[in-house]
Amino acid sequence: MHCFEYHCLELLKLFAYCIAMFLLQNVEYMFGVVGVPVIEVAMAAQAAGIKYVGMRNEQAACYAASAIGYLTGWPVIVIGGSSDQNQETTGAFQEFPQVEACRLYSKFSARPSSLAMIPAVVEKAVRSSIYGRPGACYIDIPGDMVNAKVDRTNVRFVSCCPSPPASLANSQEISEAVGVLKQAQRPLIIIGKGAAYGRAENEIKELVELSGIPFLPTPMGKGVLPDDHPNCVSAARSRSLLQADVVLLLGARLNWILHFGFPPRFSPNVKVIQVDVCAEELSNNVRAAAALLGDVRAVVGQLLESLKSDRWRYPSDTEWWITLREKMASNAQISKALALHATLPMNYYTAFHNIAELLPKDCIIVSEGANTMDIGRTMLLNHFPRHRLDAGTFGTMGVGPGFAIASAVLEKSQETGRRVVCVEGDSAFGFSGMEVETMCRYKLPVIIIVINNNGIYSGVDPETWKQMEKMGDMTTVAPPVTLLPEARYEQVMCAFGGCGYLVRTVEELRSALQQSLRDTAMPSLLNVLIDPAADRKQQVSYSTHMHTSQANVYIGVIIYYSRVVVFII
Repeated sequence: MHCFEYHCLELLKLFAYCIAMFLLQNVEYMFGVVGVPVIEVAMAAQAAGIKYVGMRNEQAACYAASAIGYLTGWPVIVIGGSSDQNQETTGAFQEFPQVEACRLYSKFSARPSSLAMIPAVVEKAVRSSIYGRPGACYIDIPGDMVNAKVDRTNVRFVSCCPSPPASLANSQEISEAVGVLKQAQRPLIIIGKGAAYGRAENEIKELVELSGIPFLPTPMGKGVLPDDHPNCVSAARSRSLLQADVVLLLGARLNWILHFGFPPRFSPNVKVIQVDVCAEELSNNVRAAAALLGDVRAVVGQLLESLKSDRWRYPSDTEWWITLREKMASNAQISKALALHATLPMNYYTAFHNIAELLPKDCIIVSEGANTMDIGRTMLLNHFPRHRLDAGTFGTMGVGPGFAIASAVLEKSQETGRRVVCVEGDSAFGFSGMEVETMCRYKLPVIIIVINNNGIYSGVDPETWKQMEKMGDMTTVAPPVTLLPEARYEQVMCAFGGCGYLVRTVEELRSALQQSLRDTAMPSLLNVLIDPAADRKQQVSYSTHMHTSQANVYIGVIIYYSRVVVFII
C-alpha cells in the first residue's frame, strides 16, 4: 500500500530499519520503481515478507498503492529521500523543500529529527492516514541519516496504532435528521465513496429497505448496494437530483460530481441531511438541515435505531416513486435502442451492452476515460461494495492500469478467483499503457478493454486522416482531440506475452471477451474499434465531405469536444 520514491540516495543501511517499522504497522504491499542504489529497498521488503510489485512508472506505482489503500482500508504512505541536512540552501543534488511542498497535498508531512525517532514518525504517519478523513501522508528521509548510527536503547519503539475510533453523531442531531426525513415528500439517499470505504454496506442496506427511500450512488459508491436493487434510481439520476426535497448524504460530498448541490441541478429549497467524518465538510456549499458528524457506519446505525422505534416507512406508491420509475423506464428504452444498433462501427452502447452481458457479477471493474467512463458507469453494473475503481474526484487519467494491477495482486493473494476488468478510453490508456508489461511479468490475469474511438472525446476515421495528411503539416491540420486512427493497442499486450484481440464487430467482441474470461493465467487486451463520432447521447451521423480538384482539397470534419461542435473546413 506504500509507494517509495527516492532521489538517488544511498539509503541502504536505513532500508531494513524503515521496513521493520512498517511491518510493525501491518504493511503488506509495496509498489515502486527501483534502480541503483535503491534496489535493496525491494529486496529488503521481500525478505521481510512484504509483497513488492515493480512498476514501470512512479505515477502508476502511486496509483496502485492508493487502490490497495482503498480496498484494504490503509491509505498511502510515501517515503521520499532528500538531500543532506547540512547541504540545505547550497544547491545540493535535487534539493527541494519536499516536506513543505507535501503539506499542501497530504494529511501529515514530516522529517524525523533523528534515527531514533523513525518508529514514532512512521506510527504517526500511519495513524494520521487512517484517522478522521483518510488521506496520504509523507515521510522525508535526509541523506545524512544513511550513514548515521543509533544506540538501540535510545530508539523510541512504538506498537502498531489501534484501529480508528468510530465516533457517533450527536443524539439531538439524529432526532432532527429523522424528523426532516419523515416530513419529506420526495426523499433521496445519496451513497458516496466514503460509505464504501467505511464498510457501511450492511447498515445502509438495512436503512434503504427499512425506509423504502430511493437511493443514488456516486461513481465509487456503486456497489455499496447492488445497482440492480429495486430502490436504485441511477437511471433517473438527473430527475432524482433535481426534484428531491430532502437528500440524505452518506459519505458523499457536494462537490462537482454532485453539481455542488446548486440549482439548476438541485432544487433551490432542497434540505440536506449530511453524514460525514470530517467536520469541515459539513454544510459545505449547502447549509445542512441536519449535520451528523461521525463514522458513517455508526451514524447509519443510529438512524436505524430511531426509525425502527418509530416504525416509519416511505410509501412505494407515491407520485415521487411513480415519476422516478417512469423516467427510469424511458431512459432504459433509449439506452436499449442505442445498444441494439446493428451498424458498424459500433457505438458505445452496443459495446457496453454486450460486455455487460458477459461480465461476472463479482468482477472488479476499473474504468477511466471521458465518454468511456461516463457511459460505462451507467451500463456496467456493480453488485458488491468496493468493486468499482475509477478516476474519482480529480478525474485523473492514467489511473486504470495501476488500479487494475493493485486489484489483481490483492485478488490473487486472497485466492478469490474474482476477475479484474479494466475498461479504458484509448486516450486514457496512453497514459500508463506500458504497465501491461507489469501485468504480464507477474501473470496477473487482468482483462483490459480499450474502447477505441481514435481520439479524446472523438476522432476521425482512417480515410479522413489520410486526406488531412495531404493538406500539410499535421501539427497545424490535425484537430487537437484526434489520435492515430485504429491504433493497434492489442499488439502492445502481445509484445509481452499476453493475449491481444482486435475487435470490430459484436461477434468478435463477445468471442474475445469469452476467451479472455476463460484464460486465468495471463492478461488480455481487447482493442474495440467504435464509431469515432459516437457520443453519450443520441448518436450523431458522422460524415465526411470531400471535393477534390487540382487546386484545393476541402474536408468537413465534425469534432465532438465535450458539448461543443467545432467545424474545421
